[in-house]
Amino acid sequence: MKRYLPVALLVLLAAAGCVNASDQSAAASSDATADDSDLHSVNGSIHVLAGRKSVDAGTVNGNIRVDDGAAVAAAHTVNGDIRIGAHATVASLHTVNGAITLGAGAEVKETASTVNGELEIGNEARVGGAVSTVNGKIVLTSAVVSGGIATVNGDINLKGSSHVAGGIVVRREHSSGWFNFERHVPRIVIGPGATVQGEMRFERKVDLYVSDRATIGAVVGATAIPFSGETPPP
Repeated sequence: MKRYLPVALLVLLAAAGCVNASDQSAAASSDATADDSDLHSVNGSIHVLAGRKSVDAGTVNGNIRVDDGAAVAAAHTVNGDIRIGAHATVASLHTVNGAITLGAGAEVKETASTVNGELEIGNEARVGGAVSTVNGKIVLTSAVVSGGIATVNGDINLKGSSHVAGGIVVRREHSSGWFNFERHVPRIVIGPGATVQGEMRFERKVDLYVSDRATIGAVVGATAIPFSGETPPP
């Protein structure tokens, strides 16, 4: 798994560096629409229309919305949410302060990461690389992740027939001076029908619930609490 701080810095640099002289009109607008070309902005949201192909979408302070069936080379923002429509495809998704949502059947060929935001992957959506957050919940609903899942303070919930290859890791949040930031105990739920291939490693305290109808590999650093039925106890 990649470290989170460098990812955040790369997102900041990439987003800040994506504006050039030809992008000034987009940067000045509060909402811009991408058709056949790349679209970059600073203080504006971006909307990629349905059916468009190979658009690169980047902003600093704004949301990115990709319509159903569109194709995006990359989508990156710093302060904003990213919403990918049903059956859309994208190479990679990165935000710092925002949520990421993948619609049914959407595909991310590489990674999907956020620092401070939730990450929700819908029915039959696929991520070819890693899925990661620092402070944000991760929810899969009958989705596939091929590069593993990583978080620090986020809850994880695998629903339906979700399949994760590459395992799960919950990393330790390092203390700084007198402060210890491990105030939230992540809740990890491997629901009925879900599969995790690879090791589940926990470097800090978590509450781990595993359905008696789930399939998992080795567990390191936590004791699984088995449950029956559709959901674990509250």
